[in-house]
Amino acid sequence: MTEELITISPIDGREVVRRAYASEAQIARTLAQAQSAQPAWQALGIAQRGRIVSAAVDQLVGARDEIARAITIQMGRPLRYTPGEVDGFEARARHMISIADEALAPIQVPEQTGFTRFIRREPIGVALTIAPWNYPLLTAVNSIVPALMAGNTVILKHSDQTPLCAELLDRAFRDAGVPQGVFQYLHANHDTVQRLIRAPEIGYVSFTGSVRGGRIVEESAAGRFIGVGLELGGNDPAYVRDDANMEHAVESLVDGAFFNSGQSCCGIQRIYVAQARYDDFVEQAVALTKAYVLGNPLHETTTLGPVVRASAAAEIRDVIGEAISAGAQNMMDSSHFNNASERSCYVAPAILTRVNHRMRIMSDECFGPVVGIMPVSGDDEAVALMNDSPYGLTAAVYTQDEAAALEIGAQVRTGTFFMNRCDYLDPALAWTGVKNTGRGVSLSAIGYEQLTQAKSFHLRSV
Repeated sequence: MTEELITISPIDGREVVRRAYASEAQIARTLAQAQSAQPAWQALGIAQRGRIVSAAVDQLVGARDEIARAITIQMGRPLRYTPGEVDGFEARARHMISIADEALAPIQVPEQTGFTRFIRREPIGVALTIAPWNYPLLTAVNSIVPALMAGNTVILKHSDQTPLCAELLDRAFRDAGVPQGVFQYLHANHDTVQRLIRAPEIGYVSFTGSVRGGRIVEESAAGRFIGVGLELGGNDPAYVRDDANMEHAVESLVDGAFFNSGQSCCGIQRIYVAQARYDDFVEQAVALTKAYVLGNPLHETTTLGPVVRASAAAEIRDVIGEAISAGAQNMMDSSHFNNASERSCYVAPAILTRVNHRMRIMSDECFGPVVGIMPVSGDDEAVALMNDSPYGLTAAVYTQDEAAALEIGAQVRTGTFFMNRCDYLDPALAWTGVKNTGRGVSLSAIGYEQLTQAKSFHLRSV
């Protein structure tokens, strides 16, 4: 097994990062420091922790351009968009800091003469965050900031594709004066991560990634009786009703399908359109997609970058090819996108029609710039098809009837239900999923519950 982490840029196939994996001594030292630093960090109190974490956010925001370029070089998102990830990190972090006092306040129970009773929310100890490459800051912040605000210490293991993000986060926390051992990172291979999960110092694991990876995390934590938060795959649907604002629906859903080259857990992969509006929707979606510029993500004009690696590109092309062999039609001509080529990371966007749920594009996750579109007879058929999936992260309806949206949303099995928007995360709302999308909650006041444990106080006067 290799002892080095090597990151290959999807832009041009060159090596951009090389790091040694953490040694056994370094791992032991990191775990010990995290555990020993936690009581003093907890003792600082919410207000002081908030000031320090806020200062770390300031440091990160101050390095916005540097971090944006690092993200682009490592995973390929166009540079015109990656600064927005720093903005998103800031928004989520500041929201979670702002609600910490209320979210972590003791729970009061009805008064009883002669007794003082309340429930305190106490930190679990050391939290391990395992973050992916597709949104390297946004996925990490969901657990890191609330874990720290709750009085936990944090160890971050980032994807081998985006190791610089862990290092830049660490620099921001160090420059902000975070005490030693409170926030640390490790570059580690899969075997080491499994051993970390089993380490007695770890009290909670947050994992964002594939269903297969989630199963390995659960298996590694089995018998430890610790909390595990899993945000896994998605195959998110949208429904365009016959009363939808068509121009808005097309603009929103094309972006929801193709932003970040479709490499989003809550990106739109399946679109169901009311039969009477179907042809119009497809025509407008094709026209808008033709305006995308596929190319080097460091160029200002590029709006669609490469996918993360050549093997991922090959898998995406297989999904498209299988669908076409089974009767689907690709409405996009790949030759329109000059930089698309076989055996490269550059994949032309695909809009597939004449699809059905026997095809992988409509039944499983495809992490790429591909969307399938089907006509439906009405709300009942749309709901049935939206629910016909092993995943359930988000779902969306496009309509001008809020009452209808609420009725549809009540029937769709999903973690977040949208009306007239998609592929978005509001830090004030719980981020969660159902079915194979995983379990657990991050963000919102509810997100603090996984990162704390209840401790009851029952005091009697005599």
